[in-house]
Amino acid sequence: MVRMEEGGNLLARRLWKKFERESVFAKYTPFVVCLASGKLDSNTFRHFLSQDVHFLRTFKHAYQMAEECADDEQDRTSIRKLRKRVNRMLKTHLSLVPEWSFQLSQEEEKEEEEYGSTPTSATLKYTDFLMATASGKVGGNLLTPFERTKVSAYTLAAMAPCISLCAYISKEIQGFLGPHNGTNHIYKKWVDNYCSLEFEAEAKEMEEMLDGLSVSLTGEELGLIEKLYHQAMKLELDFFYAQPIVEQTVVPLSRKAKCGLTIFSDFDLTCTAFDSSAILAEIAIVTAPKAADPHTQLSRMSKADLRNTWSLLSTQYAEEYEQCIENILSYEKVETFNYEVLCKALQQIADFEKNANLRVIQSGVLKGLNLEDIRRAGQSLILQDGCRDFFQKVVDDENLKSDVHVISYCWCGDLIRSAFTSGNLDVIKVHSNELAYEESISTAKIVRKLESPMEKLQVLIDILKDRSNSEQHLTVYIGGSVGDLLCLLEADIGIVMGATSSLMKLGDQFGVSFVPLFSGLVEKQRELAKAGSFDWKGLPGTLYTVSSWAEIEAFILAA
Repeated sequence: MVRMEEGGNLLARRLWKKFERESVFAKYTPFVVCLASGKLDSNTFRHFLSQDVHFLRTFKHAYQMAEECADDEQDRTSIRKLRKRVNRMLKTHLSLVPEWSFQLSQEEEKEEEEYGSTPTSATLKYTDFLMATASGKVGGNLLTPFERTKVSAYTLAAMAPCISLCAYISKEIQGFLGPHNGTNHIYKKWVDNYCSLEFEAEAKEMEEMLDGLSVSLTGEELGLIEKLYHQAMKLELDFFYAQPIVEQTVVPLSRKAKCGLTIFSDFDLTCTAFDSSAILAEIAIVTAPKAADPHTQLSRMSKADLRNTWSLLSTQYAEEYEQCIENILSYEKVETFNYEVLCKALQQIADFEKNANLRVIQSGVLKGLNLEDIRRAGQSLILQDGCRDFFQKVVDDENLKSDVHVISYCWCGDLIRSAFTSGNLDVIKVHSNELAYEESISTAKIVRKLESPMEKLQVLIDILKDRSNSEQHLTVYIGGSVGDLLCLLEADIGIVMGATSSLMKLGDQFGVSFVPLFSGLVEKQRELAKAGSFDWKGLPGTLYTVSSWAEIEAFILAA
């Protein structure tokens, strides 16, 4: 058998990374948030535990069938070892039950009984899928006797994401458990069990087994492995969502925003992977000959000269911006959040941005851009993974009274609008600077509307003037630059996405707290359980950080 060394590019690790969106959504389910808060209803946990045992028992049978199909003694021995681990997991579950005061009959304590509960629909969908795979029914077809030697790999592909997901979620919530967080978490031992070295070893061994069993598979067969893995991940996610929750929960946010939800977002490096100025620069360079004007010296520049001009402008911008941030950081650091001092400091950013834009206008580098070229560039613009899907689901949800706005420093609103032309995303309202045109050709002038954090904030305030003041109407701002800071703080929920180092440094300088979104949700769930209500605007100067649009979608919309 061929084995990957530790740290190698294991197939299971690659698949986990490819489908990590489902793991993020599982983490943000009401069940997991309540579990992490330590306030999950005991009957809900008992139900979950009983269903978990159905999973483990099916795992044991699937391992046995995979062992029988393996054509290598070393593989059979390794699979047998994994099956024994499942037996120990079942016994551990039974040993922990008395600590939670669950009343189980003697029959329920027997390993071969149904543990006091019948499998739910969500449980059966996964266990039936796994048993069908282990029986050789893959992709809707029954494998031939010759192909059955591959069943072991297919079976492990259908099991691996469940093991990995349990380990991932347990590790994510383990830090919220225990007296150090002011919570006597009654399910801590269960979580610790899935964070144990033994369970970690099982997950690692399964990944290595899957990789080894897949070495000789064809490209088509590896594609089938991927489909099985993804299907298992989706079924496991459905299982977490199917858990019966009796208490009020803070997720998804769309349930809380009964009177409407207004979502604001920055564009550059929040929705996009690149700054829009770089895109406009490239269009200017490529199309310069088409827009040549014999009466204008700049239009006669070669592409190399025009590129050099852009380079000089970019270098000057970066150097002066860095100096501006350093000047602000030279202020005395505040002990607690101070909005007034922050606004005063940000005036330097406003002056800097206005001067930088003036230099761009005076240089003439934006002269000669064709509006159609800009629109084509916008339509082909690749947004951050999950960004377009999120906005599409927001505007398509007829039950969600939503309003979506993009507030950006971008020089060209047409570029942004073109990026959202697919689907019905043209309903997104864009607030930005605009290029001036003569017969669809840019004149080098910028219609300057948004050049400072204060101007961005004013746009947000003006939009919200006509909104309901009800606590059930919520506002969310998503951004990651210094220019977004005031808007992030003004919204009910400020979500920092793709934060720049300057934003984090500046925020810290003036007492802004950056809290991981999931941690904030767990704390809000505790607040809700204790007081029966909570307020998103409870802590001034608090912003929530995320690492992906999947987190934002999981929080606001759920799967």
